[in-house]
Amino acid sequence: MSVSVTIGAANMSSLVQRSLLALMLALLQCLLAVPVIEVNGSTVVQLLFDETSALFGNASDRIPDTVVYRKEYDFVVIGAGSGGSVMANRLSEMRDWSVLLLEAGKEGNMITEVPLTAGITSITGYNWGYKADPSTGACLGLEGGVCNWPKGRGLGGTSLINYLIYTRGHRRDYDGWEQAGNPGWGYRDVLHYFKKLERVQIPSLRNSPYRSTSGLVDIEESSFETPLLKRFLEAGKRLGYEANDSNGEIQLGFGKAQATMRRGRRCSAAKAYLSPAAKRSNLDISMYSRVTKILIDPITKLAYGVEFVKHRRRYVIRARKEVILAAGAIASPQLLMLSGVGPKSHLQELGIPVIQDLPVGHNLQDHVNLPGLVFPVQQPVTVRERDMRSPKYALEYFLQGRGPFTVPGGAEGVAFVKTNISYTPADYPDIELVMGSGAYNNDESGTLRAAIGITEEFHQRTYGTIFGKHAFSISPVLMRPKSRGRIYLKSTNPYHWPHMEGNFYSNPDDLVVLREGVKLTLSLVENSPSFQALGAYLHRTPFLGCEGPPFRSDEYWECAIRQIGSSLQHQCGTCKMGPATDPGAVVNAQLQVYGIRGLRVVDASIMPTIPASHTNAVVFMIGEKAADMVKEYWVNEIR
Repeated sequence: MSVSVTIGAANMSSLVQRSLLALMLALLQCLLAVPVIEVNGSTVVQLLFDETSALFGNASDRIPDTVVYRKEYDFVVIGAGSGGSVMANRLSEMRDWSVLLLEAGKEGNMITEVPLTAGITSITGYNWGYKADPSTGACLGLEGGVCNWPKGRGLGGTSLINYLIYTRGHRRDYDGWEQAGNPGWGYRDVLHYFKKLERVQIPSLRNSPYRSTSGLVDIEESSFETPLLKRFLEAGKRLGYEANDSNGEIQLGFGKAQATMRRGRRCSAAKAYLSPAAKRSNLDISMYSRVTKILIDPITKLAYGVEFVKHRRRYVIRARKEVILAAGAIASPQLLMLSGVGPKSHLQELGIPVIQDLPVGHNLQDHVNLPGLVFPVQQPVTVRERDMRSPKYALEYFLQGRGPFTVPGGAEGVAFVKTNISYTPADYPDIELVMGSGAYNNDESGTLRAAIGITEEFHQRTYGTIFGKHAFSISPVLMRPKSRGRIYLKSTNPYHWPHMEGNFYSNPDDLVVLREGVKLTLSLVENSPSFQALGAYLHRTPFLGCEGPPFRSDEYWECAIRQIGSSLQHQCGTCKMGPATDPGAVVNAQLQVYGIRGLRVVDASIMPTIPASHTNAVVFMIGEKAADMVKEYWVNEIR
C-alpha cells in the first residue's frame, strides 16, 4: 500500500512538473506573440505573468509589502531603484537604525526575468511610460514625434526593465568629477566601490585586479553565442582594437557583453540588495507608495519626513536622521521642486513657496543612439523572433538558465571606439557600438519597436522587403554628449509628469560625432572579411522620412539620426554634484542638498557629467559610496 501511494505521489509530482513546464513554455511564447493590449495600465502579458509567477516561485524571493508603519524611522529612502536599494540594504546593516523604503511600483515577476526579452518590460506597467516633450530636432519619426524615456517602476527601478548591460565608464570620467571640485570621486576612490558591488561570474576575469567576486550584484556573460560574436571581435581587430575587458584597465576595445545576470536570469537591484535584507526587523519595504512631497521646515530648513499615498490613503512619516531621495533623474528633481527646492522664478510661477533656490532640473544629459541599422546575411547565424518560439529554447532556459534567452536584450557584443574626428584624449572613446544578434526586420510581435516608438508605417516601409530574413544589427551610441536638457514642472500636481526637454543635438557636435559613429559602423562591417564571408550588407531601403538626401550621404545620416535616433534611457545630471562655488550644483560631494539639512540625493541625477558607460553600474557605485558616507556621518556622532 505504501509503495503504491509513493508511486502514485511520484506520478502526480511528475504530472504537476510537466503541467507547470508546459505552462512556462506557453508563457514564454506569449512574450513573443501576444500583441500589446493594455488593461488598466498593464498589458495582457503582464497581467498573465502576475497571476502565474507565484506558481514557479518568483526569482526575487517574494519581498513582503509593509502595511503597518512606525511613526518615525531613522532614514526614509524614496525609490527602490539601483541607488535606493543599495541604501536600504547598507543602512539597515546597522541594527540600531530603522529604515523605510518607499516604492511606487511592485515586485517584479517572470516577465522581468528573461534577458533576451528585456525590451518587452518597457511596454508593461513596470515602466513609468515617460515621453519627452516634442523637439524640433530629435525623434521626429517616432510615434507621436516624441522620444520614449523608459524608467523603471517597481522594486529594482530601471534595473528591472533595462537591457542589463554592465559597463563602468572610463577612469577619466571620475577623475573629471574630482577635478571639478568633488573630492573623493576620482577613479581610485570609485574603483573600490565598483569592486565592492560586483560578483563577477566570468572565469577569465576572476583574478583581475580591477574586478571582484565578493559583491552582491552578479555579473555574467550569456552562455549562448552566435557566430557573429567572433566575427565582431575579428572586425574590431582589423580596425586596431583588441578584445578586452572594457571594465578593466583599458576601456577601448571589443568584447562580449557583460550583464547583470544571475544564472542566466536578470539580477536587478531588488534581487541583489533587497531580497537579502528584506527579513531584517529594522527594514520596512513599502510598495505601491507614491511619494508626493518631502517635508521640509521652511524656517530651519530641515527635511523631517515625507508624505506619500498608498491605496488612496495618505501617510506622513517622519525621519529622525535623513531623507534619502533616490527616485531617479526625472522624479528626484520633480519631487524637490514640488517640495520647494528648485529655481526660484520657476517655483514662484507655479505658486510653490520657495524654501531653497537651486538649479534643480538643469544639466540633463543622456546617451543617444541610432537604432535600425540592419545588416542582412546569407547564412542562418542570427537570432530571429520566430525561431525563439521553438520549445527547445524555452526548455533550455527554464531548466538550465542557458541558451539564447540569456542574451541581454539581444546584445552579444560591445565595443568602445573613437571616431576619426574625436576631440577626446587618445585613450578615451566617443562612441560605443552595441551588436545585436537580431534586427528590427524580425520584430514580428512589435514589442521591440514599441519600446522605442518606431511606427508600424516606418517598420513596413523600411524593412518590408526583408521580413523574416536573417540579419543582425549594430547601434552606435554617442558617449560624451555636449547638449544639455532640463526637467521642470508642468503643475503642482505630483501625479502630472514634469516637462522633459532632452534638447538632443542642440549642440551640433553631437550630431556630427554620432554621424561619424554610423560611418565607422558601416566600415566595420563592410571592410571585414569575417562579416563579408556571411554576405553581410547594409539594408538598402532608405529610412522613412529620409528619402530625399542621397542614400548614405552625410545629409542622409543626419536625417536618420533626427528621425529615429533615440534615448538609451541614461538620463542623468539633474541634481548636479558640485562645489559651493559651482552655480549649477544642487548637492555637494557628500550628496547633501545645499541649504537643506537631513536630505541627500543618491541616484543618476547627481552625476556632474555623464560617464562613457551604461549608467546602471554607476548608480550602484554611487549607492555604495553614499551608504558609507552616511554611516561615517552618523556613527558615533551626536547631532
